[in-house]
Amino acid sequence: MAKSDYYELLGVSRSATDDEIKKAYRKLAMKYHPDKNQGDTVAEEKFKEISEAYEVLSDAQKRQRYDQFGHDGMKQAFGPGGFDFSRDFTHASDLQDVLGSLFGGGGGMFDEFFGGGGGGRRRSSNGPQRGNDLRFNLEIDLEEACFGSEREVSLPISEECGDCKGSGMAKGAKPESCRHCAGRGSVISGGGFFQVRQTCPVCGGAGTMVTNPCGSCQGTGRSKVKRRLTLKIPKGVDSGSRLRLTGKGEGGGRGGPAGDLYVVMHVRQHELYERRENDLYCEIPIPLHRAALGGEMQVPTIDGYAKLKLSPGTENGKVYRLRGRGMPDVDGYGRGAMHVRVTLETPVKLSSAQKKAMQAVGDLDVEKNYPGAAHIRELAEAFFERKKAINKK
Repeated sequence: MAKSDYYELLGVSRSATDDEIKKAYRKLAMKYHPDKNQGDTVAEEKFKEISEAYEVLSDAQKRQRYDQFGHDGMKQAFGPGGFDFSRDFTHASDLQDVLGSLFGGGGGMFDEFFGGGGGGRRRSSNGPQRGNDLRFNLEIDLEEACFGSEREVSLPISEECGDCKGSGMAKGAKPESCRHCAGRGSVISGGGFFQVRQTCPVCGGAGTMVTNPCGSCQGTGRSKVKRRLTLKIPKGVDSGSRLRLTGKGEGGGRGGPAGDLYVVMHVRQHELYERRENDLYCEIPIPLHRAALGGEMQVPTIDGYAKLKLSPGTENGKVYRLRGRGMPDVDGYGRGAMHVRVTLETPVKLSSAQKKAMQAVGDLDVEKNYPGAAHIRELAEAFFERKKAINKK
């Protein structure tokens, strides 16, 4: 089934501002949020569709790519499986604002997808908890994207405190029952027909309070550590490509597994090559005589210099296409093309002999050597003739 247009999903124009897009999303998210439409699978799918649209249109780079290539341009941004709410939705704070308006706090789907442990709603905070997934932005050079590379990075990661084992309590201390939720770990808001149960905002769902905190983590149960990782960057990655490192995210709690780390690539612009998907574009200046006479010349490709045969009378701006000389496909499906645009370069700092030689060539010029200039003269003469005719009237 064809995917719906992102702008139509949010009900905004293609020239909508960031504020207009955000306002439209907040309104629709409140309407279709699954916790407000429990058991309604249509509403849940609609919620995911508008979240996907917001993820793209609220990001300047993704929006530009979508405006240019449509849904095909999003395949590399989201990967072969398409948009995944738990992996690709990066606007957690915006969704939290919506939930705050809807329920007076977080809960529901937000817990499930952002720190809730994956695979279902948040389990009891007294049991094992999966660590949160983390996102890391990595800038790389075009050369690294061409040939692949390895990078060592050092990241601050939050893990379970080793002294209190994640309890947040000093050694020998005991927790007290939370007074806000009476130890239940949840509170009920609303009244009458529509009531919502949500995690207690004071104890975070634990049902207990720490009165004698651990000195190492100050009662948080978590501590920051520096973790060094070696990242293997595959050939062909582009800006927006994601690497998933399973179990390298935030540490779990109470024996739970660690989350995943998502490394998002950002390829720097290159001085020589311009990349458009898997194709490369390069501009090469050539001397006047080479453009006139044609012949072979050497052009730089990512594999080294390659021969390019110029046609006699090559015009300024002509583009030659070299197959298989572009970027490798990240999924291993061959390589793109190399597009070479030639531009005429006027010689400078001529010697007296060179000037005489060029003048001699110029003295031999005839109109047929320059059909473009001859055509301009024809158009100009026709214009002047019509001008005379008008003035005689």
